[in-house]
Amino acid sequence: MSEECVQPPVHDVVGVGFGPSNLALAVALDEAAGDGADAVFFEKQQEFGWHRGMLIDGATMQVHFLKDLVTLRNPASPYSFLAYLHARGRLIDFVNHKTMFPTRLEFHDYLEWVAAAFTDRVRYGSEVVALRPYDDDILEVVVRCDDELERHLTRNVVIGAGLEPVLPDGVQAGERIWHTEDLLTRLGERPGWHPKRLVVVGAGQSAAEAVEYLHRSFVDAEVCAVFARYGYSPADDSSFANRIFDPEAVDHYYAAPDEVKRMLFEYSRNTNYSVVDLDLIDELYRRSYAERVAGAERLRILNASRLVNVREEPGGVRARVRFMPTGEETDLDADVLVYATGYRERDPLALLGEAAAHCRTGSDGRPVVERDYRVATAPGPRWNVYLQGATEHSHGIASSLLSMTAVRTGEIVRSIARRSAPVTQEI
Repeated sequence: MSEECVQPPVHDVVGVGFGPSNLALAVALDEAAGDGADAVFFEKQQEFGWHRGMLIDGATMQVHFLKDLVTLRNPASPYSFLAYLHARGRLIDFVNHKTMFPTRLEFHDYLEWVAAAFTDRVRYGSEVVALRPYDDDILEVVVRCDDELERHLTRNVVIGAGLEPVLPDGVQAGERIWHTEDLLTRLGERPGWHPKRLVVVGAGQSAAEAVEYLHRSFVDAEVCAVFARYGYSPADDSSFANRIFDPEAVDHYYAAPDEVKRMLFEYSRNTNYSVVDLDLIDELYRRSYAERVAGAERLRILNASRLVNVREEPGGVRARVRFMPTGEETDLDADVLVYATGYRERDPLALLGEAAAHCRTGSDGRPVVERDYRVATAPGPRWNVYLQGATEHSHGIASSLLSMTAVRTGEIVRSIARRSAPVTQEI
């Protein structure tokens, strides 16, 4: 590996990652500056993609189509979901469909459509591996691309590195043990596969979607859903509950005392965590009941249960399941075990590297994040690092979700305009 010795030009903005958050940032920067800011984004994937492994046919978004990349910030943007539908020739058809929630496949196509307009500003197959202070005004960004290290200089870094999948302690993904993140990818590697039994662990939306899809796709296989709850819990998407996703809710959460933050977070968990759309719950119950009536149960709901042991064996995996009310244990021999055990925010301090020494942290060890999503720094540095993600502790449950993306990126662009050399006009 080698590093360039010639000083590179100084970018206005460097984006780490190019998922929906930094894609929305690219749009916001473009719309705020007449000829566009000098921004470059580095994405380690080889092409744009957002949870491709869960683009299940028929699965729908859990957010309103107007909560796209731009509309809540700029309803007249040419990069809205409605503009996409018009460009694809489906606007009238979508209106006639009478839905507020497009399929995940369609929304992913929308994201790819927007991303295609910014190919000149994104470097795919490139991973940011370090951030270093160059001086008080500039950060050095070290990027690995094709086994070479490149140096880039910038006044502002926006980290949108996304989430990482979580597996239980001691469990590693393998040939027979998967995370739902890779569900369709793994299945695509097995054309003509005829499994006998599939086990899905988890009680949230991804778990229920995986159970539904596997049960529908492998009509000769038994599908076992294992979770500690007594049943799938419905998501609270009622009108008043959805106010937690309003932009002003971020202001309220940010200004609240710590004990109020904790209270609000717990009250709002059932809008987003370990919950399932009611229509999907009803569909799974309908199938389960119909099979009981027919006397041939392929969909087995192992509720109030936990896995106590998992081991891969030749040709399969053996999972020991304990029914918690009685302690009774049962061994399930399966072709594959799929964990739908969620995701966690990536630790931004791990990426900040040498720059982390200049960043303030709280008593919990996490970065102190200002209201404009800037990581607070000690006196001296004038460079800026912004977070798109890893801000639930400071900004609340909605702050890093897709539903807030348009508003959040607008706030970041305005902050960049205030704090650094004017690269944008007010939006």
